[in-house]
Amino acid sequence: MALRNFSPNALLENWTDEKYNPNHNGKSFEECIRTAFNIPKTDDYVYRAQGETTLAITQRAIGGKRVHGMHDWYHDENRNLNDPPHPSPDEISAYISLFSPSVSLPKALNAFKATSKPNTLRAHISNHLQGRFHNTTTGLLPSKKERAHTNPYFSHWAYSCDELEWAGPWPNTVHTKIAHHILPVFYHHFGCVVPTYAALHVIAKLAQPAKPSKEDVRPILDIGSGNGYWSFMLRNFPLVENMKTLDVRPIDNGLSEYRVSWVGDTIREDGVAYLKNNDGGKGCVLLLVYPQATGNFTGPVLKAFKGDSIVVAGTQNGNGFTAFQDEVVDEWVERELKEFELTLRMPLPSFAGKDEALFVFQRRKVDK
Repeated sequence: MALRNFSPNALLENWTDEKYNPNHNGKSFEECIRTAFNIPKTDDYVYRAQGETTLAITQRAIGGKRVHGMHDWYHDENRNLNDPPHPSPDEISAYISLFSPSVSLPKALNAFKATSKPNTLRAHISNHLQGRFHNTTTGLLPSKKERAHTNPYFSHWAYSCDELEWAGPWPNTVHTKIAHHILPVFYHHFGCVVPTYAALHVIAKLAQPAKPSKEDVRPILDIGSGNGYWSFMLRNFPLVENMKTLDVRPIDNGLSEYRVSWVGDTIREDGVAYLKNNDGGKGCVLLLVYPQATGNFTGPVLKAFKGDSIVVAGTQNGNGFTAFQDEVVDEWVERELKEFELTLRMPLPSFAGKDEALFVFQRRKVDK
């Protein structure tokens, strides 16, 4: 049952970590979720994603800590644990800090690697993140600057890293087949992956017109928008550097169930049908957040899009969890959409056992 008395704008306006984050108020994760979303204690809603859980069951799993291997994220393909098997608090904190609104991601990744001691978990993680980072663009990523950005999902994700002893993905994360009970709750209340300040900035910049005085802002088509958290955060993004107000259009067929809706104007339509009915999305930015790997969704949408910029948020390690079951989205685009090129691949905050990234593809310029 969807929550009817939830006000996204009120939560964003009133959000403080002291009110809603277990790391800052000493309350349980269950209590914080119930408080933030006005859920009564009698509510026993079943959250479904990779498995099923309730808030009460999730809280018991959190209390169990490492029982049943629930914190065993660092292992090889045979489930043999790394030595040491769990990261230190400093390693966890260093990973979380990569996604702070106040840092320059490229510089943060360099520093993260430069300060990693050899043969530590942090070294393995930093080598993986740095090795996957790809950027041939200019001006899309924000520079280092002290700034504040209210993002409830990021706040709870940071808590989950501390609670679940997670310091980021490494190459063997592709072999992780389990998740924690917190994940389905995150899916239903916030979405499948966290939008960072940097990720939102990239999308906002792609939407800006090349000639501000003569062209309109490019609409952002959030196809497969789910509960609309990314659309909501884009609409509330603190525009900088003479950016124009964003035009974000959430589009979803409504087949998946979510506990929470962050936007009230979702266009209930199949993605390919929407594109066909709207000139293929020419002049727009296509946004796919965690596009499903089943049901032949991602390929047809990408091929139907006639605009110049594509943004995909999903897995970057080939575990088949998003976009395509047998390959990463940039591999597919390189083979199937030769008119597009990968211009940015940057890490996103990954939930324990996941390995997420933001991909930007831009149409190749044709010599006249």
